Amino acid sequence: MNESAISPLPPDAELETRPVLKALAPAHRYLAELKGLVATIPNEHILINTLALQEAKDSSEIENVITTHDEVYKADLFSDYIKNPAAKEVSRYATSLKTAFDQVKRDRLISVNRIIDIHQVLEQNDAGIRKLPGTALKNDRTGEIVYTPPQDHGEIIRLMVNLEQFINVDALYDVDPLIKMAVIHHQFESIHPFYDGNGRTGRIINILYLVAKELLDIPVLYLSRYIIRNKADYYRLLQSKRDTDNWEPWILFILEGIELTARQTIWIIQRIKVIMMDYKHRIRAELPKIYSQDLLNNLFRHPYTKIESVQHDLRVSRLTAAKYLEHLTEKGFIEKHKIGRYNYYVNRPLMDVFMNIPDVT
Repeated sequence: MNESAISPLPPDAELETRPVLKALAPAHRYLAELKGLVATIPNEHILINTLALQEAKDSSEIENVITTHDEVYKADLFSDYIKNPAAKEVSRYATSLKTAFDQVKRDRLISVNRIIDIHQVLEQNDAGIRKLPGTALKNDRTGEIVYTPPQDHGEIIRLMVNLEQFINVDALYDVDPLIKMAVIHHQFESIHPFYDGNGRTGRIINILYLVAKELLDIPVLYLSRYIIRNKADYYRLLQSKRDTDNWEPWILFILEGIELTARQTIWIIQRIKVIMMDYKHRIRAELPKIYSQDLLNNLFRHPYTKIESVQHDLRVSRLTAAKYLEHLTEKGFIEKHKIGRYNYYVNRPLMDVFMNIPDVT
């Protein structure tokens, strides 16, 4: 097996080329607009939860873990009841992402151990960094080996420690953080440190890096949807950089993804704000005795809710929570459904936002 040689970081190349600098401007502009818009949402957990589930679904789809929005939302709401393996896997992704975000928000660090922890939650095993040789990336259609990552455990460890330093010590390489994120993602995927789950782990690292560098306050920008729509280019450019050592096409691809994804996420948040405001005014007018900001937050923290969630968030009895949800159902704010012996309630307008995200160019 021909092992590919990976150079430690930083790259020995000029990355801030004229095309790259030109692409940086709109990427930063829309990222900054997104960060400002997020600050106008009264409860950040509304976005963390809803967007994390959307990202978990999309990122898992890249790895051919296919499920539906309905299965994902039900699995998140009824984790002990739903047995759908794909939906369970997506739910673990969201859990791993949110847990890692809480940690990075505190100390702004992305360490090798933290990356291993992320992977452990995703894969539900403690295999850790690869120790045995034999890992190779193959063409799904032909079975041909297209890339062989480092095989020696010691070399993988050395490259991961080097990556950790590159991520966290800005003085090692003075370059725009969005360019650096592109380099980090390529290096991680090329090291391919785990037996499985490298793609999903790498995409979580992307968003954590933006938070660590304070380009975003919460994890709301996810490239997985962009990668799904450009999957062939994603893998082609990953390999082209390895073959040619030309960073520019890869960096331009990532910068375009940041810009387009930021614009899509701005649209999502604007739509959520409009629907929330509509619900706020209508619930106040039609159900003034039950209205509260906590109730509104509950209806928008997740496209699906249940009696126990309302009971917990509003600190009311189970009977009161059930009555609130029945009133909201009668007035058409939510739809009541049943799974087994459990009732759950769907915020259809919120769910439709995630079902109908527009493409931007």
